[in-house]
Amino acid sequence: MSFFPAWSNRPPLRRIFIKNLILQARIGVYDFEQETTQRLQINISVGVIEDKGIGIDDLARTVSYEDITNQVKTIVSHTHFHLVETLAETIIETILEDKRIHVARVTLEKLDIIPEAQGVGVEIERWNIEMVSSAI
Repeated sequence: MSFFPAWSNRPPLRRIFIKNLILQARIGVYDFEQETTQRLQINISVGVIEDKGIGIDDLARTVSYEDITNQVKTIVSHTHFHLVETLAETIIETILEDKRIHVARVTLEKLDIIPEAQGVGVEIERWNIEMVSSAI
């Protein structure tokens, strides 16, 4: 699964990513999950429309992975979520508020819930509807 299409009628994208962010999250529907935090691994990729040429060497012209990381930390630390799906949707909706972002993918994994598995979770991909409409 890739949000970098091979066809030429789409705008070129720059991929910005956050890999294996580990946070303590209050997540789960079971009683034992309500009483404590769990380790959650988060991976995020966003596709930002590429400007033509190199451009100026200035953070203001791109999406900051630090800003995205801080948004995710705030979301995870302030709310208990029953489902990883709901947390993933909340994160991706927040990310897509930045209209420079064309597409985003979020993967969430609970790391310690099933002993025989490295992780269990969900991956979602969403497109910024305004960007999709203008790019077609």
